[in-house]
Amino acid sequence: MVLKRLLFSLAAATGLLTPLTAQETSDTPLSDCRITHLDDRYPDVRITIDAPRKMHKNRPTKVIFYALPNGNTIEWTAGKRMEQGDDWHYDIQHIAAQTRFLRKQWKKDYNIVTVYLMAAGKSWGAWRSQHAADKAEILPAIVDDVLGMYVAYHPSAILSSHSGGGYFIFEYIRVQDRIPESVERIVFLDSTYGYEDSLHVEKLADWLKADPEHRLCVTSYEDATVILDGKHIVSASGGTWGRSLAMASDLSERFPLRRSETDEFIFYEEPKGRIWFKLKKNPEGKIYHTVLVERNGFIDTVLEGTEKAGKGYEFWGERAYSDYIPEGIFQ
Repeated sequence: MVLKRLLFSLAAATGLLTPLTAQETSDTPLSDCRITHLDDRYPDVRITIDAPRKMHKNRPTKVIFYALPNGNTIEWTAGKRMEQGDDWHYDIQHIAAQTRFLRKQWKKDYNIVTVYLMAAGKSWGAWRSQHAADKAEILPAIVDDVLGMYVAYHPSAILSSHSGGGYFIFEYIRVQDRIPESVERIVFLDSTYGYEDSLHVEKLADWLKADPEHRLCVTSYEDATVILDGKHIVSASGGTWGRSLAMASDLSERFPLRRSETDEFIFYEEPKGRIWFKLKKNPEGKIYHTVLVERNGFIDTVLEGTEKAGKGYEFWGERAYSDYIPEGIFQ
């Protein structure tokens, strides 16, 4: 394993890493998509790509990189229609079904590709520590290589994450001088644990200012009120609620964020639509960590700030994607 990591670092640094092409991947079809697995390309990383069976060269392509939450597999994260005896994890995120919903919404506009990113050990937080020496080469290479697979389809990247998957994005930002222009949107779905102002806010602000079409979407809930076994699960400042508020406060020094509030949510919005925070109040101390994803959260964070926002779905409403849940799992 050590030799493999060293060889990867050398290849990445010298440009000798062979570019990925669709012909080099292994495809296992579902009815309406092409599933591609890249399990041995990068040290301690599993990647599964869900692309439309038919890609249209006359349409731009949105490649959504979804960094998995702690403790979850790609198969659980994609989801399936539940049968007796199935593991409950198959029914809590349904990213495959939410991807299909997005394809329907944008069927005449874009190709939609979702890239599942899973760290060995099911923790991107642990992965970043284990790969301190080579993560600066690996993380940008993952995004660049996958985008390169779709170069004929005019790709751009959406970096999305849930839970501990946020560490993938924060490290991706940290190890580079700036966020690449190929990234059009960054999403934190209750995944801001790793935010540090000294490491991230200036790069986020510079990226947002670089293009009026760049978007930052943050969705979190008030996790500091949750008590398990007599103890708070996170501190007021250390959970996603606290870190999201800190990010909003830091960005408000650089952008004019408007704050509004309802009985259920606190919102921060930049007037030009580049920045969105949706923060779920939680005085009852309930656990909404994955519910934020299940209740159309993945859909909403991709569509917010576009003409499709709120059409055919409601964030925090009933599942809008039930008809798109696949019968089987990714093979």
